[in-house]
Amino acid sequence: MFEPMQQKLGTMLDLALRHVKGLRTPTAIPRVNLNMMRQTTQPMPGVYQPMLCLILQGAKEVTIGDQRVRYDPANYFIASLELPATGCVVDASAEKPYVGVSMALDREVLAALISDAPSNGNGEAAGFGVSPVTPELLDAWLRLLRLLDTPQDIRVLAPLVEREILYRLLQGPHGALLRQIARADSRLSQVRRAIAWIREHYDQALRVESLAEIAGMSTASFHRHFKATTAMSPLQYQKSLRLQQARMLLIADEDASRAAYAVGYESASQFSREYARLFGAPPARDATRLRGANAPSEDIGA
Repeated sequence: MFEPMQQKLGTMLDLALRHVKGLRTPTAIPRVNLNMMRQTTQPMPGVYQPMLCLILQGAKEVTIGDQRVRYDPANYFIASLELPATGCVVDASAEKPYVGVSMALDREVLAALISDAPSNGNGEAAGFGVSPVTPELLDAWLRLLRLLDTPQDIRVLAPLVEREILYRLLQGPHGALLRQIARADSRLSQVRRAIAWIREHYDQALRVESLAEIAGMSTASFHRHFKATTAMSPLQYQKSLRLQQARMLLIADEDASRAAYAVGYESASQFSREYARLFGAPPARDATRLRGANAPSEDIGA
């Protein structure tokens, strides 16, 4: 990484450290959050919302379906739709804490920008990815974070800088992906309709044929595009949501068997096996441990 970029990252890190309060700190800038961890973490399942994530110090690994990605200050992460994932901070210490910043992707802002931003003709199938940070993208992020020190300027200037950040992304490797977010007739938008149904009815029996109809695709085409976009099958996606919801119920002191049936499992033993496989411990033991600490949020970000 070139020295000027390192200097910009250092300035951004100083800005973030002045304003971050700990894990998942909302800022006065709409859709922008800060995140800090003073130690590495164990893999924690959650859900990525459509967002851009930039790390200012440290590193993180995320597993989505059958794919694992790592990002750090040299690379940004982008997710285009709601994705069950497992993330962990792999580089952090008390002296050099992990610090990240995230921006939720606004479909309306993207749609308004696309008509003015020429297409670079790139293409991409996956609904997430990691790409190198460019000097132009870092310049825009630096100006956005500087607004934290002048909150009176945020209302007027933040939308302009957000637009520039999205413009830089549209001109990068994930430009085609972002264009699909804004287009109601894109393959990504069709898959998102099916995902919305799964998220609202995760406790119900899932028929891929019905999901394909919701998406407006043939069954074979839907299964192929869903897998390409999310790195998992529709059934795997539903299972991740069910287990994460069950975990929330267990943390709230729900019985394991009742939690299993509440999220749609018909077999408590199958639930326990799949729960332990995802979270690393049987339901009761995992819930007891989590009640002794701060319960995790469903959403995971930068």
